[in-house]
Amino acid sequence: MALLTLQNVTKRFGGLVAVNNVSLEIERGEFVGIVGPNGSGKTTLYNVISGVCPPEEGRIIFEGKDITKLPPYTRAPMGIGRTFQIPRPFASATVRENVAVGAMFGTLSGKVSVDQSLEIADRYIELMGLRGHRDKPAGTLTPVEKKLMEIGRALATKPKLLLMDEAMAGMHPSDIDGMVGFLKKVALEENIAILAMVEHVMRAVTGFAKRVIVMYHGAKLVDAPTAEALSDPRVIEIYLGCAIGGSHAEG
Repeated sequence: MALLTLQNVTKRFGGLVAVNNVSLEIERGEFVGIVGPNGSGKTTLYNVISGVCPPEEGRIIFEGKDITKLPPYTRAPMGIGRTFQIPRPFASATVRENVAVGAMFGTLSGKVSVDQSLEIADRYIELMGLRGHRDKPAGTLTPVEKKLMEIGRALATKPKLLLMDEAMAGMHPSDIDGMVGFLKKVALEENIAILAMVEHVMRAVTGFAKRVIVMYHGAKLVDAPTAEALSDPRVIEIYLGCAIGGSHAEG
């Protein structure tokens, strides 16, 4: 049984079809990249999986249970974690308190005390290299530090599936390499499947994902092993910005 299954999922906003009849499966512990040009439906797909935007058509199955109509606050305790492209910290709360929120409302919801949640937060703060910022208000962090804190908070939910929304955007290439290695290590240790949305950070895609799903106009264009997906002529044409047989429009 797959960890996550989408069956013919469609999401519309008025006359706009943002996600068009998408079916996919994510296995336990699998690393999958999701790419595509702006407006291709990636964020809406994440919103559908996490429960922010319920689909008009299709079904979402998580660990064999139909969660299509369940609200977002019931999905985190089931094991669906998420980061956002623009971090959303509790600005006046400390970094430690922000990460502890993940522990309190994730799969350990109702099973850990506040003190235990803070101890869990300390572990992930250390792992993310934010020890020196632990007691600072989250609103004072740099954009990259906020991304790191958000990843730590998502990991503190102890997810079975982690949806990462451009979490490595803006990082230095060497930091991206380090983050890819770190995520692989933690995901393998804790058996986390990661669906990582990446637009322009191909270094992260090739270093991380075993499989890539390419979205285009709300539909799934390609779903294949990474090297195969990124060398597909359709992907080169619509995603990398060059015509088939032509030269790259951007580096």
